[in-house]
Amino acid sequence: MIDWSKVAKEDYFLAMERSPIKDVEIKVLLKAALTDQINDWEVYMKGIDVSYYYEGYDFYKIKDLQEEL
Repeated sequence: MIDWSKVAKEDYFLAMERSPIKDVEIKVLLKAALTDQINDWEVYMKGIDVSYYYEGYDFYKIKDLQEEL
């Protein structure tokens, strides 16, 4: 599993832009962020937060939403 909190947004976007031509950069970037914490709820939820942040949606955090439930 990827721990997305270890992947910088700018690095990820640049690597994705270049990946159709040369995919080594994205592979190295993601390999460095691999974690064996596949059952860690916080790592999973932080990954969702980061994915929304990458898309420009950072108004809510999963942790805040959980507290409302």
